Amino acid sequence: MNEEFTKQVQDWLNTAAEERDNAQGALLLLKLTGNQIMYRNLMANPKRNAQFIEYQLQKRLNFRLAKLTHEQVEQMQSQVNVIVTKRHLEPKQENPANEFRKGKRADHDTLPDEIQALYVENLGILHKMRELHLRLRNLSTEENPARDCDRYPFLKELIELDKRLHANWEQYDHFTGADGEAVMTADAREESKKAVRWINLAKGRYAKKPSEELKSQILDFYGKVINPTDKLTSDLKKLGLLE
Repeated sequence: MNEEFTKQVQDWLNTAAEERDNAQGALLLLKLTGNQIMYRNLMANPKRNAQFIEYQLQKRLNFRLAKLTHEQVEQMQSQVNVIVTKRHLEPKQENPANEFRKGKRADHDTLPDEIQALYVENLGILHKMRELHLRLRNLSTEENPARDCDRYPFLKELIELDKRLHANWEQYDHFTGADGEAVMTADAREESKKAVRWINLAKGRYAKKPSEELKSQILDFYGKVINPTDKLTSDLKKLGLLE
């Protein structure tokens, strides 16, 4: 990745909008995408297309500054593939809302408002995840596979939303406090400890012999850990299992 070129894009974006050379911005975008048709369309009226040019350059700059390799983006894609299956996000799968309703507690209506709100929020998160997944799928065709920089923001948001969804479920499912506090049951804490022990054993095997099956298992157990430590998260990032 050419750092000098990245700096050129940064400098252009750091220039006040009214002082930018939009034709130069269109040229920078051409160098990033190689899309001659888009370039000609933009050059027909660079000023009118200024916002589009800025948006496209900023999106690609964010990706470049993240210093992600193609392999890292593919690892994120593998993580999202697991999430898609687990959360029933594929159009051909059962509507995730149907599966979601099975998670409603029998005592839901007696729970504090803030705990009930977690259930409602998760339905919204699930719809958002399905929408993002569909948009991600529509980015690619067999003839024109999506670029890493185009996939990255969708993958990143899906992974972040899944973590939030999981955290909400943990709080909702294990609420036992009458005073409005979310208290984890002993079973949940023990399950979390077992998950950490399993991951610590499995990550050594993965480092020696990576596989998609083992990766999926590690990520699944990671999702069961309550408040994972910085070290555990860092170890999985070093292995390329987390972004």
